[in-house]
This record gives sequence, structure tokens and C-alpha cells, in this order.
Amino acid sequence: MTTTLRPTGPLQQADDGTKSRSYEVCVNGRPAGAVEIATDPGFAHRAGIVRSLRIDGPDRRRGRATVAVLAAEEVLRGWGCDQSQALVPADAEAALHLAETLGYTERSRNMDKELLPGPPPLPEGVEGRPMTEAEYEAWRAHSVGDFARDWTDRGVPPEQALAKSEASHRDNLPQGLATPGVSFTVLVHEGAAVGHVWVAPREVRPGRPGSYVYDVEVAEEQRGKGYGRALMLLAERVALEAGPPLLGLHVFTTNTPALRLYTSLGYRTTQRNLVRPLL
Repeated sequence: MTTTLRPTGPLQQADDGTKSRSYEVCVNGRPAGAVEIATDPGFAHRAGIVRSLRIDGPDRRRGRATVAVLAAEEVLRGWGCDQSQALVPADAEAALHLAETLGYTERSRNMDKELLPGPPPLPEGVEGRPMTEAEYEAWRAHSVGDFARDWTDRGVPPEQALAKSEASHRDNLPQGLATPGVSFTVLVHEGAAVGHVWVAPREVRPGRPGSYVYDVEVAEEQRGKGYGRALMLLAERVALEAGPPLLGLHVFTTNTPALRLYTSLGYRTTQRNLVRPLL
């Protein structure tokens, strides 16, 4: 039997250049499922995304999904993509197994936490205060490059990593420190700033608004003293003040200390983000 993709509508192209298209997965011409593919503007459209893959019950476990993903990758190559991403819900074990079998590797995770009522207490001797404009300008001066290096360290080509970082800062901070809803909080110990956390509103789950930790960092000379945990507690306070008691974040899988910290604070993985190069 032959498994193919059949477009269900025209190629869509957004103002930012993002391409997307939906397909039926067909077996000998009859519908057997569906898949949607798109380009990721965060990587200068050189990365594609395979999402919403579904194979209907009678055709499962017959290799249809494998062929559908390979066919989707061919479309992405035709769009000029040099890597393919698979966004897999944390509880989708079959999809995760398929992606890993095809050579995808986990690069990062989305995690979130349902917050308890009331602000969590901070460790003794620390407090939070708003970031000053001067501190923000100092942070902004190195942040784009630092975030780009996070991606290049994980195999993303430098030009794509820089595009990803520039787009993130441009889209999420259009008015800098004055961007509505944005909170930059500095952690202070004995009068000295020891770290910061950036929190802003965002749809954390489909249909579920909440807050999101975009950046959290402890000053290099202050690491290993528990300030990372204190910063995440500050983030919870900010999120609760903003409204919906849901706080999300993104973490690279290789950042083992951060993963341990978030897990210990009650965050759970909601999505695994996998990638493989398109040769």
C-alpha cells in the first residue's frame, strides 16, 4: 500500500513570512489521517515544524505515521528548511517513540506549574525590587547575544540563532521595560543585586492564560547559593499578582541543574521539543 500526503487547502503565508499547510494522510488515495506543517519564523524560516500528526485507528501501527513524517520532511526541504522540529505533548508516548526512531533528539521542554493561593515566602535575607532603567539597558546590551549563544551551543547555525534571539526580544519587549504586563524583578541580598527574573503574561496552555518566565539568571559569582530558587519564588509572586495562577517556562534539556530545580518546585513537563537536521 502507498502512503502519501494530499493538501487540504492552499499554501498559507503570513505577513511575517511563515508558511503553513495542512494535508490528509492517504493510503492508496483514501484518507487515513492528517498532518500540519509550518516554518518557524524564529529561525529565519529555515526550521520546519511537523505538528498535529494524526493517524486514524484502523491504520495505526502499520507504518503510516513514519511515512507521513518523511513525506512532510520532503515538503519542508522544498521550502528551504534545513532542520525539522517535532513538538510532542508530554503524554504522547507513541509520538515520542516515533520521533526518536526517526532520529529526532530532544532539545528542550516546556514546563508549567499550577500555583497555590497566596505569595510563597522568600528565603530569609533576600527581597525583590523592580529593575531600574539603567539595569535594563545593561541587561539588553548583552541579552540578545547570550540568548543566541544558548541556541548555537545546541547546534543551531549562528545566523538562525541570532534571528531567533532578535525576534524574541523584538516581539516580547516592543517598548522595552515599559512594555505592558512585563515585569523585570531584581533579587537583592544585603543590598547587592544577585540575579533577575523576567515574567510576562502569555497563553501557557491552549486556552489557558497565565504568566511565563522568559529569562532568569543568577549573577555568575553568586551561583550555588540558592538564589535560583528564590528567583523562581519571586516569579510565582509576580504571576499571582498578574492574575491566573499558572506559570510556564522553557528549558533546554541539557541544563540539568535548571531541570532539577524546576522539578523540585513542582513544575511538570507539558511538551518535548525535538529536532533533526534535514540533510
